[in-house]
Amino acid sequence: MTTLFETASLKNLTLQNRLVMAPMTRARSSQPGNIPNQMMADYYQQRASAGLIISEATQISDDSQGYSFTPGVYTDEQVEGWKLSTAAVKKEGAAMFCQIWHVGRVSHPVFQKGELPIAPSPLAPVETQIWLSDEEGNGKMVDCIQPREMNQDDIDRVIKDFAHAAKCSIEAGFDGIEIHGGNGYLIDQFLRTNSNKRSDQYGGSRENRLRFLMQVIDAVIAEIGADKVGVRLAPFITFKDMDCPDIVPTIIEAAKELQSRDIAYLHLSEADWDDAPVIPETFRVDLRKVFTNTIIVAGSYTLERAETILSEGFADLVAFGRPFVGNPDLVSRLQNNQPLADLDGATLFGGNEHGYTDYPTYTGA
Repeated sequence: MTTLFETASLKNLTLQNRLVMAPMTRARSSQPGNIPNQMMADYYQQRASAGLIISEATQISDDSQGYSFTPGVYTDEQVEGWKLSTAAVKKEGAAMFCQIWHVGRVSHPVFQKGELPIAPSPLAPVETQIWLSDEEGNGKMVDCIQPREMNQDDIDRVIKDFAHAAKCSIEAGFDGIEIHGGNGYLIDQFLRTNSNKRSDQYGGSRENRLRFLMQVIDAVIAEIGADKVGVRLAPFITFKDMDCPDIVPTIIEAAKELQSRDIAYLHLSEADWDDAPVIPETFRVDLRKVFTNTIIVAGSYTLERAETILSEGFADLVAFGRPFVGNPDLVSRLQNNQPLADLDGATLFGGNEHGYTDYPTYTGA
């Protein structure tokens, strides 16, 4: 029986176990320039007993940002900053992928040099906010506004930006990249009928709504190779005003296309709140039929749930998010059935080492 603590293969990589540290926004980059720093490297190194670490969501360009202090991977300074983290993580034996994103309409003019955010269609997300901080680190939640509809020049530029950020990620020492195609951000906005009302080749049919994602994928593969590419999708997550009745079959079609390109993995972001919908087994069966490469699942998994989904063959790796925040030694704690510490929610975004690198390892009762 496959277990969480066995080694695993991910294309040309051998992972020291099947635990993945999920991408989590922590907003600790240095300013100005959204530059990764030594504090971030310490944070990731503390948690590098995981088999694979996926970085926090990372900007591909100046206009792709939606939250204060999130890092980028498109300037020389950002690439040099990320080298601190990738070297530290590899020293501990973990692999590391950089999650790259464009937030689309989940943004604010403060991140757009006073201009409107861009999106597939000029539709503001209902009841959706971004975290905005001043230079002293005093943050607040701010409502998103109506974006500007992307024209073809915008689309072409963003595709090139994804490819450039992928290239920069490999230069920074990452083993690969994960394209963020879920959770209500730009690619997800193209995939869903409620946020994509276009009448051109990027809107309407499933094939058209998938076109932007696949053009991004193809551009990134041309730059770094399919074996270094993962994709995160979120078929059952509907927050940020993303309730689309056609998203599940659209995701299955996307999985077929991704398998045909032989990418490294597909990462499912599953709903993780208390009364979240249960993902039907029929979806997992259908997904596995069309996508036979590595599948990662993430969403409030316990050790028991992780072992179950691995044994059923519906996933190959299991990602843990919030448990990794308060438990830098999460792998050891799970393996030895030790209690897990709680995280401090007030220190999740922004700040300093407190609530970031000062969580202790387990020392006993």
